[in-house]
Amino acid sequence: MTTAAHRMLQAFVDEGVDTIFGYPGGAIMPVYDALVDVPALRHVLVRHEQGAALAADGYARATGKVGVCMATSGPGATNLITGIANAWLDSVPMVVITGQVATPLMGTDAFQEVDIVGMTLPVVKHSFLVRYPERLEATVRAAFRLAREGRPGPVLIDLPKDVAAAVLGEPAEVSERQFTPRSAMPASEEAFEPAHDLTAELEAALALWDDASKPLLYLGGGIALAGDTAVAATRALVEATEAPAVATLKGLGVLPTDHPQLLGMLGMHGTKAANLAVQECDLLLCVGARFDDRATGKLDGFAPHARVVHLDADPAELGKLRPTDVRVHVNAAHPLAEVVTRLREGTQARALTARRWHTWSDRCRTWTHEFKTRYDAPGDGVHGPRLLHTLGAMLEGEGVVTCDVGQHQMWVAQHMHHAHPRRHLTSGGLGTMGFGLPAAIGAALGAPDRTVVCVSGDGSIMMNIQELATAMRYHLPVKVVLLDNGVLGMVRQWQELFFERRFSEVTLDDNPDFAEVARAFGFAARSLTHADDERDALQWLLDHDGPALLHVSIDPQQNVWPLVPPNATNDQMMEG
Repeated sequence: MTTAAHRMLQAFVDEGVDTIFGYPGGAIMPVYDALVDVPALRHVLVRHEQGAALAADGYARATGKVGVCMATSGPGATNLITGIANAWLDSVPMVVITGQVATPLMGTDAFQEVDIVGMTLPVVKHSFLVRYPERLEATVRAAFRLAREGRPGPVLIDLPKDVAAAVLGEPAEVSERQFTPRSAMPASEEAFEPAHDLTAELEAALALWDDASKPLLYLGGGIALAGDTAVAATRALVEATEAPAVATLKGLGVLPTDHPQLLGMLGMHGTKAANLAVQECDLLLCVGARFDDRATGKLDGFAPHARVVHLDADPAELGKLRPTDVRVHVNAAHPLAEVVTRLREGTQARALTARRWHTWSDRCRTWTHEFKTRYDAPGDGVHGPRLLHTLGAMLEGEGVVTCDVGQHQMWVAQHMHHAHPRRHLTSGGLGTMGFGLPAAIGAALGAPDRTVVCVSGDGSIMMNIQELATAMRYHLPVKVVLLDNGVLGMVRQWQELFFERRFSEVTLDDNPDFAEVARAFGFAARSLTHADDERDALQWLLDHDGPALLHVSIDPQQNVWPLVPPNATNDQMMEG
């Protein structure tokens, strides 16, 4: 007996899916029944639906494939929303399946019925409510196409129970487009904007290079989303022009963080060298970034002397926040790797290299050296930035690091070595506490040949600590570095600096013994309290054969520096 659910799962296989994250329930039960008959799909049973969405997100970031998750109707579906929003704001390709009550019951306030399509409309590329069983397979194929193409993102399929359970005959010879809803017909930007030759735009960009004396490359997460060829092309452009570069939080790893031309991350917690360069440059070539407020600081004072060339897959981002002199819309007809390669060839043909702006390059290098981070923190306690710097050196850029949100997230960005953007998985746009552990599970399944480390905080880990059980269930050798300062560190820091030290609801003095909690889940665990033991403890963590957690006690007074305060420009940094 072949049901619509069987057809859907086979369509997953045809789309290259091998792993699904989910949690069963009543309305999704026909899909779980069909799953027994599709051994090509590995289902990962999480312990909370939010964990399913975030694990699918981590899997997609680590592999470059579409992440897939599913849950039942009602609370199962609503528990996915945070993960869907996280993927939406960071442009992560994901297909989400939610069970729904049977079609005759829809609109009756039936048990576990919610309008998940309506709830998620602002945070998906598209939603499908499937009412006809014979349309489900084609809907799945359209969903994957939409999730991948253009600016990637999540797509929702809401699947009523009776539709999933419907018995179908032999596959009909029906075109995919016939069953694709009208609003989903344009599968890529070309449907909205006819493809055209970019010669004029690229010539205009090269003319700005001709005139520039202080050019700067601004590298964003869209480069990683465009694939390894785009990363390689961007690196070649940097090498060819010899221009200095800065990176966004999600752009870290496009250039290895020890690259001589990389000045570091820009923005609120960026390096002083990067922020000073942005404020002084006269040409900003922005590739795959969206001028996010955490990167720009006070927008009307951002890069005040610069003319801007902006390359992006989403035409809505071009000129949205910062006036742009040259807009280059990269798309399927003109992919990012090709556009960047053409820029590289143009700069080489015109000999637009650092020989023309050696004074500027020298000044940027001086800033990098002058403001280099020191790791000789005084005292016997563990210093968070030094610990993570040591961990990054030990991984040598070959591991995958996921993190949660807060002070430790910024320390990971600032102090660890990132050799490729798919090895630094962080919740950028939504800032989701609880992201790190599920994302590490997804990454461990997607990249089993790499060491996967989750860096978390004592506030964040409690958001999805139940997923320790998932890591144990599937024998995933996830390594957790848990920085415990007994407070919600980033909130405490802001209350200290900007709210007159009026500390409100930030103390976590009732934290459990996290090492004991980890052992209760089956993890190996160890505690670290002394600076002299940092390297030995990290070596134990990395060498352990299986899931392990290192519980690290740090001083709650350790803050993240530098910091651009609210309503300030990026060169007005507080340095601690």
